[in-house]
Amino acid sequence: MPERRITTPDGLQLWTESRGDPTAPPVLLIMGANANALGWPDEFVDTLAARRLHVLRYDHRDTGRSTHLDITGYSLADMARDAVAVLDGHGIATAHVVGLSLGGTLGQLLALDHRHRLRTLTLMVTAALDVDFAEAMRRAIEGEPTDLPTPTPRIVTAMAHRSDPAPDRDTAIERRVAQWRLLAGDEIPFDAAEFRRWENAAIEHAGSYQQPGAHAFASPVPTERGAELRHVTTPTLIIQGPLDPINPPPHGQHLADLIPGARCTSIPGLGHALPSALHQTISTTITDHIARFERTTA
Repeated sequence: MPERRITTPDGLQLWTESRGDPTAPPVLLIMGANANALGWPDEFVDTLAARRLHVLRYDHRDTGRSTHLDITGYSLADMARDAVAVLDGHGIATAHVVGLSLGGTLGQLLALDHRHRLRTLTLMVTAALDVDFAEAMRRAIEGEPTDLPTPTPRIVTAMAHRSDPAPDRDTAIERRVAQWRLLAGDEIPFDAAEFRRWENAAIEHAGSYQQPGAHAFASPVPTERGAELRHVTTPTLIIQGPLDPINPPPHGQHLADLIPGARCTSIPGLGHALPSALHQTISTTITDHIARFERTTA
């Protein structure tokens, strides 16, 4: 599990980790907003690595062991460039990119602005660039109609308080576990002990039990860029969670409709979380997509 700190062109330090055979096809995992690299559970990363893949995960800026900034004057495009810097820091020319939630937003930006660095793209439980997430949240609160379903009011409330300061570590962990219970959906029995263990690991990794919140202030992607997705040439797979309370169906299909040749698949029981009960199914779905590309380019 080699760890490496890489430096971005604008001088930030990003913590990275790689697992698996370094001669195997590289896979870059991009986590969601305000989550560090351990948002990808060790068990899930190991499942991918065991399928002869070289798997990289990293701490976003303002999370984990990466640089924490005193200002928030950066954009999601800057965060996408961080992902490119991770590849550069590991000497990787092209990679299979897997982005979850906000990581899926960054994946779309990579496909638009850095397409020569991508082999394939997998976008999980995310929304298309033409979706105004802040406006969707407002409409969810106001109960206004929308073309695509909005987050549930219960989720909006939980997210609004996600970064509230916690008085102690135990309280912070229980808050996070409660949020995961909402995000995971109710089809698969929720394993609180599992998520508690993962949050303990994420806190230990970060060295702080306070939940980061800086990504909420990053400049968003102009919704007009959604139209550019029609020019994406990267083989793209969309993984939709039928129980996702943040980007409910048909968000995944809407995104797939914008990207030429993209496929959308729905994984039964999937919400907006990565319970171990679904690790094998998710990893198989991803690796099948990757293998299809590797076979055609061998």
